[in-house]
Amino acid sequence: MNINSEDQAREAIALWQTDPARAQLKNLRLALESLELSQMYYEQKGNEQGMTRAGACVAILTNRIAEIESE
Repeated sequence: MNINSEDQAREAIALWQTDPARAQLKNLRLALESLELSQMYYEQKGNEQGMTRAGACVAILTNRIAEIESE
């Protein structure tokens, strides 16, 4: 799933919540990796809005990963 906004990040989390924790972590980490690459791309292009949006999505996914790992 391609995540381009905070709403899409929350939708992805909601969609994956029915999966086992291990599968959720895999999906979250793959999405996180993609978002980090996007963030670097936006940074290289000087796109502040894109960097901020990707950073917010990274924070949302990182929080969910922490929640799952603490269970």
